[in-house]
Amino acid sequence: MIRTLVADLHRHVGQTITIAGWAQALRRQRALQFVIVRDHTGAVQITHRRDGTPLEERLEGLSVESAVRVTGRVVANPAVSLGGLEIVPVSVTVENRAETPLPIDANTGADGRQDWRFLDVRRRLAARLVFEVQTTAEQAMRSFAYSRGCTEMHTPKLMGTASESGAEVFEVGYFGRPAYLAQSPQFYKQMAIAAGIDRVFEVGPVFRAEPSFTSRHATEFTGVDVELAWINGVEDVMDFEERMLAHVLAAVDAAHGPALAEYFGVQVVVPTVPFPRVTMAEALRIAGTGSGDAPRDELRPRDDLDPAGERAVAAWVRERTGHEFAFVTEYPASVRPFYHHRPAGSPTLTSSFDLLWKGLEITTGAQREHRYDVLLAQAAEKGLSPEPMRWYLDCFRFGCPPHGGFGLGLGRVLMVALGLDSIREATFLFRGPNRLTP
Repeated sequence: MIRTLVADLHRHVGQTITIAGWAQALRRQRALQFVIVRDHTGAVQITHRRDGTPLEERLEGLSVESAVRVTGRVVANPAVSLGGLEIVPVSVTVENRAETPLPIDANTGADGRQDWRFLDVRRRLAARLVFEVQTTAEQAMRSFAYSRGCTEMHTPKLMGTASESGAEVFEVGYFGRPAYLAQSPQFYKQMAIAAGIDRVFEVGPVFRAEPSFTSRHATEFTGVDVELAWINGVEDVMDFEERMLAHVLAAVDAAHGPALAEYFGVQVVVPTVPFPRVTMAEALRIAGTGSGDAPRDELRPRDDLDPAGERAVAAWVRERTGHEFAFVTEYPASVRPFYHHRPAGSPTLTSSFDLLWKGLEITTGAQREHRYDVLLAQAAEKGLSPEPMRWYLDCFRFGCPPHGGFGLGLGRVLMVALGLDSIREATFLFRGPNRLTP
């Protein structure tokens, strides 16, 4: 049976068509029956004059959120608020009658809506719009990466040894021995670079065993990872990312700008490039004093920014440049992985960065150390044994080029772009320390 989408009904005035969707609302009067039917493109009013037929009985027995097919004639009626159209039904098929009462309503809290996520997304256009924006953003990321010569890869998510530092990983049983869910495709991206695949791009799941209960953390999320070979320095990596994000936001604005303004009250700002750069030393001064002008000896005795510090740096950059994005660069080696490159003459710093968007960290990136002997020394400095990651270190023994890349959290990008309160709203089925269902 050919189905007509609600959004296309204006093309079929006077014609008999079939729509399929859910009964959003029911209104029963003495002489008339009204049903609002919604599909993923919109809603339309079904108007039936009571006539004592089986059709009247079927409409009377409907419940809200029942899945129905309606065949009828499309009629123009300016008095109807839903697009000035209504359908006069000829037949109604109830494909699945919804139980009553529904388990959630407009007053249900966030946890309750997560328990019944399929109903939550189905009933709220704003919730479905999140995933339309996600599709556009992801497609734009891919198209940009392809245009820059990237090869898309799919790396393993089961590892024989814990990736990176070994912290915050999930251990699983694997045929009588332990395995670990990958907390990053980092090592595999670098292996692809060593394999002669000059530019690597991946969109895939990332697992972090962090007992964090904040609005921006999840134990499983979608990561967007890029690795670039033959770079001249970390600036090449930042240049790639800022241009990719400008491309993505232009695509989102073109496809969804009016809808985002209507349902989320946000205006998509397509950023100019380059993004502002702030060194970590400057960032710590800004976070500690509200100004970047304090002398170096007043630098606070800490090595990283907390969330309040990230917001302070973003506000400082926004005030002075009008820019929503800011790269924080030159992180201390003490808070970065052993494989981050260190600039010549600055052994305590790394050629690395975080990207803040409106005060939220969405990306971590760096130039990688590609020299085998230096990697061994930096691993030893961190107290790491080379043996468990010998397969990784071997990539650097036989001619690995200079390279660098970044990892971006897709959920955090959506969260900031749409002004959402929590990453839960930017994820179809959220995973956190206390949530493994649905």
